[in-house]
Amino acid sequence: MSTYILMKLLESAPSRYDRGIRWLSLGESEAAYQRLTQRIISDTLVLDIGTGTGSLTLRALRRGARVKGIDINPGMLEIARKKIDDSGLGQKAELKEQGAVELNEEPSDQYDAVMSGLCFSELSKPEQAFTLKECFRILKPGGLLLLADESRPNSLGKRLIQGLIRIPLVIITYLITQTTTRAVNNLPEKVRQAGFQIQEVCYGRLEGFIELVAIKPKVT
Repeated sequence: MSTYILMKLLESAPSRYDRGIRWLSLGESEAAYQRLTQRIISDTLVLDIGTGTGSLTLRALRRGARVKGIDINPGMLEIARKKIDDSGLGQKAELKEQGAVELNEEPSDQYDAVMSGLCFSELSKPEQAFTLKECFRILKPGGLLLLADESRPNSLGKRLIQGLIRIPLVIITYLITQTTTRAVNNLPEKVRQAGFQIQEVCYGRLEGFIELVAIKPKVT
């Protein structure tokens, strides 16, 4: 069960976003971000899609990369800029108010890595397919795709257990918004369909959270 709507509410108060995301992901997001960014190497160019308050961006900067972070929420970007400036790494970061659906503006074969944390669960299925296709295009051959997001378990039993754990959140979000929530279905298959080779997939508790590492094949 996704927490998409609660994430939207948190986005209206960016200063509370980081704490809220740790809670909503049951503590899994921070560890996942740390593991994924261990694959970033110095002097590479990285794109962070849906950078939010800059959690992934800041980690990649500390690895010595140059990072462009994009997000449609200016309040989030303001928080990210302050965190990055306070770290002393602002000269290596570019933050831009831009959505995933605007990736067609990016040059082809530009980035060494593209990363995204808890963004694909905010996109519709067509937007997910478009974003993955564009990620493939803008990555250099051999470039990495690093994703962390909420995942819908394949097992009915796990979905039921996860639903019981999340049911208070679901009730609250429905009462507030009169709408439901969603998670990312079959993310590895969607990544493969975009042309990537999967290197690693790791699921969290009850398969409700996914870390994925993929590579754009080199031209032979």
